[in-house]
Amino acid sequence: METKNLVIRETVFEDCEYFARWETDPEITQFLSYDEERSYKDVVEEWVIDKTDPTKLQFTIVRKDIRQPIGRVYISRIDRHCDSLDITKLYIAGEENRQNGFGKEMLKELLEYCFVFLHMERVTLDYYTGNKAAAALYEKLGFQKEGVARNAAKKNGRYYDLHLLSLLRTEFFEKIHDK
Repeated sequence: METKNLVIRETVFEDCEYFARWETDPEITQFLSYDEERSYKDVVEEWVIDKTDPTKLQFTIVRKDIRQPIGRVYISRIDRHCDSLDITKLYIAGEENRQNGFGKEMLKELLEYCFVFLHMERVTLDYYTGNKAAAALYEKLGFQKEGVARNAAKKNGRYYDLHLLSLLRTEFFEKIHDK
């Protein structure tokens, strides 16, 4: 997948080094369910196992101008019978890469991929209470609130609530045509 500023490509082994570094950064992990002691070995093992699972996809977000990875997208729960999937993890790393529209640009392209290429009817995602940037972005892209899953995430032995959202194919295309 390609946008004006980004390439969103399948994750390769070498990307695990970036993920291992980013996924111990509190700026990244404050709203993700990663325990503090996550290691490079943990990242690699997860990547290898998930690579063979047909219900999961892993992508790396690369900035075109610097040709460097700047983020990660992880899709799970791909259900070909119900035509649905969950965007389980997504983030943009590095302060210099945030607050400039890369997240919105990436997510719009990813949603088009999900609805057009994968022929999904429904895409879900969630976010931690307090993640105002994610909440605003998802709302701007047309996601609808479905509720709060109480104590649905666990991180460092503590439970967190997750706000559940969904977007349907027709809602996505109506939103795209509005802009």
